[in-house]
Amino acid sequence: MDASWLSVDILLTAFAGVAAFTAVMALALGVFHRDPLAARIARISGLYAAGAGPRERTAGSAATADAMRGIVERLNLVRGRQARQIAERLARAGWRSNNALVIYMFLKLSLPVAAGLAAIVIFYLFEASRLGPMGRLAAALGMVVAGAYLPELLLRNAIDKRRDKIRKALPDALDLMVICAEAGLSLDAALGRVTREIGSAFPELADELGLTSVELRFLSDRREALQNLGRRVDLSAVQALANTLTQTERFGTPLSQSLRVLSAELRNERMMRAEEKAARLPAIMTVPLIVFILPALFVVLMGPAILGVIDALAN
Repeated sequence: MDASWLSVDILLTAFAGVAAFTAVMALALGVFHRDPLAARIARISGLYAAGAGPRERTAGSAATADAMRGIVERLNLVRGRQARQIAERLARAGWRSNNALVIYMFLKLSLPVAAGLAAIVIFYLFEASRLGPMGRLAAALGMVVAGAYLPELLLRNAIDKRRDKIRKALPDALDLMVICAEAGLSLDAALGRVTREIGSAFPELADELGLTSVELRFLSDRREALQNLGRRVDLSAVQALANTLTQTERFGTPLSQSLRVLSAELRNERMMRAEEKAARLPAIMTVPLIVFILPALFVVLMGPAILGVIDALAN
């Protein structure tokens, strides 16, 4: 291969171009980078400064959301006790937008129909499977049932993941609240400061504490804001925190002392949960040890002896 075209000038030009492109990209990322914590706090409080509000929805997304809302409201699916319970579960999963309930109800309604139509196309029109008539019918019904339960499974998975993340972040957040309380900050100021500090590491807990801070400022009954925190997060530790803060507001007990006791209890609970998992580890590892490790160990240890015996018998 002739490499006469490759000269020092060409290499220097290429390196200069790569360096210039890297510098431009770094500058663009630094200029157009948006702080996600600030956006979350602004979204929670609903107070947007002039020129710093959320982006307007595009015409396509607005038309889609309006169409979903029209279908769901026509079928009267966003009213009643069950709709309120679903809205509370969506809030526990972190989905608090105005269209969250509408989208969930529309998916709950449309996914079984879409799955049934897809099953008809796959199994009956294109005959993509060699199943018999009863097998095709069972497969089609299975797809319909899967489409009906898919939104529920996704919602339950999102709630469990968010609950686990909040449980892991709560002791550290309580330690920060203790420091803020000992520094002389009020409950509102302490919640706001903790929200800013843990926003990048624990955004789920930061959202809940930020919303509680906003409710403490705007609701007439402060105890209601603290009780809303316990209702939004279906977690015993968060409910204990809400009860502790409510008692502090009611009886005037020292905030730092109450939070320090609760933080120590949560850390002990987390340590006990870790010890429980470690105690279950030998029983869990028994089956993989027998299935995967012991056969290989037997081959390594007994293989040479067996081969030696076979050679001795052959001679």
